[in-house]
Amino acid sequence: MRLRIHGGVGEKGRTCIGIEHGGTRLLLDVGVDTSARGGAYHPAITRAELERTDAIIVTHAHEDHVAALGWCLANGFAGRILMSAESASETDATLAAYATPEERKLARQAPVEIITHGSDFAIGPIAIRTGRSGHVVGGIWCHLSADGRSLGYCGDVVPDSPVFATDALPPCDLLLIDASYGPDRIPAVERGAAIKRWLAVHPQGAVLPTPLSGRSVELIGLIDTPIAIHPSMRAALAQQIAASTWLKPGAADTLSARFAEALLWEEGQPLPAAALLVDDGMGLAGPSKAALAQAHRERHPVLLTGGIPKGSPADHMLAAGEAEWLRFPTHPTLPENIAIAAASGAGRILAHSCDAATAALLAKEIPGLVTGLKPSDVIEV
Repeated sequence: MRLRIHGGVGEKGRTCIGIEHGGTRLLLDVGVDTSARGGAYHPAITRAELERTDAIIVTHAHEDHVAALGWCLANGFAGRILMSAESASETDATLAAYATPEERKLARQAPVEIITHGSDFAIGPIAIRTGRSGHVVGGIWCHLSADGRSLGYCGDVVPDSPVFATDALPPCDLLLIDASYGPDRIPAVERGAAIKRWLAVHPQGAVLPTPLSGRSVELIGLIDTPIAIHPSMRAALAQQIAASTWLKPGAADTLSARFAEALLWEEGQPLPAAALLVDDGMGLAGPSKAALAQAHRERHPVLLTGGIPKGSPADHMLAAGEAEWLRFPTHPTLPENIAIAAASGAGRILAHSCDAATAALLAKEIPGLVTGLKPSDVIEV
């Protein structure tokens, strides 16, 4: 097998990994870089390459993994599209925020083949296995093998989520780890406790911009002070909480009880005395755009808990001292990535979702991690 980087390695965002073997060509994820509108926003892949691609496998429906799907269709891709049923149901909302109307229309019209996690299948000569990633409802990792060689792609993964179930990735020769958090060593329990303490001393409430899938559900399970959401999030969150096969035992009951207590907030209303969860993109899209603008005008507290796109409203507010940042662990910490790499037995490791400087730092801690990679580079598995 041959791996070709189209995005997300040596940079943050637009994750897209090409796999070639025996005349078959696949793409693992097709994301955008929300910090690069007008620049390197889409994967670094040509129309000719897209026309020769047999299939796209999507690990989950966050913008840096799926928002270029319609763009691929508009630029020559005509192959198979595979993802979980949950990711398929969430993709349109992601494209509504991060794709053009025409790209969104093309993606809505394209047939999607549903992946059931844990079920093996093949595309051409490439055998594929998937499992639950622990990152979001419907989120999967992928294990690909052919001619005695294998590749593991974590997608975005959380080894020990308090809410989402995670399956162990099989051993492989080459592994792509989720390096979104770089050298961060602070464990989930400590981060969660810090967020709860922060909210406790802000009884007037706060705006928490958060992705609609994944972290929103985790925060509902974590926060023990009042919670509010935007009405547009209600159906999607209810669907995620009901997806018990993707959750840890007992998590659905806890989440359902907290979700039933959530207040509703809409644009034009006063910001509530609650932790207001609003999606998406740190003020770039969705109800978070209006909520952060109102928080800025009214000097209302803002707590950021995830990655902050450069140039986003959240980025500006953080720089101006109008927001605080306590990153909630919805990606692996460095000790977790060390353990994932060791368990895989892989001789070579690639780090996705981080820039080259971060990969160089991780290489000091993770044996076999290859540095200096960038889009267009090719590696033999």
